[in-house]
Amino acid sequence: MIFPQRDLYAEPPFEAIERRFLFVPERLSLPLPVPTCYPQVVFKERSPVLERIDTGDYTPEEYETFLREIAFINRHLGDGRALGKSLLREIEREGLNEFSVLDVGSGSGELLRMIAEFARRTGRNAKLTGLDLNPISAAATRSAASRFPEISSVRGDAFELPFTDGSFDYAISSLFFHHLTDRQIPYVLREMSRVASRGFFIIDLHRHPAAYVLYQIFCLAFRISPLVRQDGSLSVLRGFKPEEVVEFVRASGLRLRTAERAAPFRIVVSGESP
Repeated sequence: MIFPQRDLYAEPPFEAIERRFLFVPERLSLPLPVPTCYPQVVFKERSPVLERIDTGDYTPEEYETFLREIAFINRHLGDGRALGKSLLREIEREGLNEFSVLDVGSGSGELLRMIAEFARRTGRNAKLTGLDLNPISAAATRSAASRFPEISSVRGDAFELPFTDGSFDYAISSLFFHHLTDRQIPYVLREMSRVASRGFFIIDLHRHPAAYVLYQIFCLAFRISPLVRQDGSLSVLRGFKPEEVVEFVRASGLRLRTAERAAPFRIVVSGESP
């Protein structure tokens, strides 16, 4: 079933969150303006504002801090649960003793390491490849994967994946698609489907008021740097509603297999070539 009516997050009602935090920017040190009345309007559509990480408005030192703090955030608020309920569950269900995965927009390669650990734990052989356009990210994946010879890193463009058709069993992308515009998304989806013989999985942010507020609290509690705090907040505003991601898959001419929500505030979609 796609998107059951029951809220899988068991989130408190939006009105309760509004009463508790009052949505006063000064109180929460919000880097982006949030109206005190009818704040749900902010989340009605994706924000067109690009993140600093997408415009190149950062120093090499800031980017290194970015990668380090994102890894820290992912350990607490990351996609491990969504990964386990999507790709890893399918691998187990299909009984695959060997499999290959391409991670598009792999960043520091944390998701690949999770997959590698799963494969080792369950006695499977995995061939895992991370692709990122940023040379620092590609290098970070290679460095962090020193304990995992099954992981390789490629610097490449998601719009023109440097692989032949069906080179991998699966293609996966986590927290990458919200960096794309609506017009760009179908191109990347088709490329991922082209190189993945068994299908693709997309994990990204659910554009939800509670996700925005809770991220502010997390950043304040752990003194997250301004770049990560600001870009992460904007990431939520550039995230998706469940029905939007479904429509992107269908508009790409691909077959939608599953679409569901997962904590914390994630949307998980899988699909394949028609």
